[in-house]
Amino acid sequence: MLLENRTVLITGASRGIGAATARLAARHGATVAVNYFQSEKAAAEVVDEITSAGGRAMAVRADVREPGEVLAMKEQVSAELGPVDTLVINASMTFPVVPFVDFQWGAFEAKLVGELKAAFFCCKVFVPPMIEAGGGTVIGVSSGLSRRPGFGFCAHTTAKSGLDGFMKSLALELGPRGIRVNVVSPGLTETDATANIPVENKEAARRMTPLGRVGQPEDIAGAIVLMAAEEAGFVTGAYLPVSGGTLML
Repeated sequence: MLLENRTVLITGASRGIGAATARLAARHGATVAVNYFQSEKAAAEVVDEITSAGGRAMAVRADVREPGEVLAMKEQVSAELGPVDTLVINASMTFPVVPFVDFQWGAFEAKLVGELKAAFFCCKVFVPPMIEAGGGTVIGVSSGLSRRPGFGFCAHTTAKSGLDGFMKSLALELGPRGIRVNVVSPGLTETDATANIPVENKEAARRMTPLGRVGQPEDIAGAIVLMAAEEAGFVTGAYLPVSGGTLML
């Protein structure tokens, strides 16, 4: 029970990595807030899974790019579940996968600014109560593409690189306040977001992966829970690749 007596909020938790993290955190004893933006039914299903297994969870809608909605989410979660001590910044903005020469500024800006708004506003709202409480944990979900770019992913690479830098800055500033800030960086993972990647591309990725397979959401969830646990209490400012060995630092 690595997260017993903890209250965890996960943004973008209605499916994929976020949903897997919500389920695993609950199995490790955490009370879980499942944030969603549009997928209300999917978020409710995640909550039902957790509560049916004896856990405690709630779904909460908010566009995490909007500061007013993030503040309302914090008030709603605090009233129902108590103060959040573990924040997982997982919500990711969609983007076109096209070469830079065909990329339009509007789409690039939406990805870059949206991603960083989501991280900034969530930390702006949830970190101060952690400071008051004397500790907490923030985990940003990045991407291996922030260190090793892929063709057509210039917006994603830039946005996630920005998230990495933001998390390092917070780790430096918030460490003296007892707050650990880390990044978990998935490699290719089987989720809705990667469903359109051709099978042959996934097979090529599998062959190049030392552990011999493509990642599953539960693989990333496991790393997030481990980084959130008190057993990782002297780890902050870290960038943890969860890629089966395709990225080694």
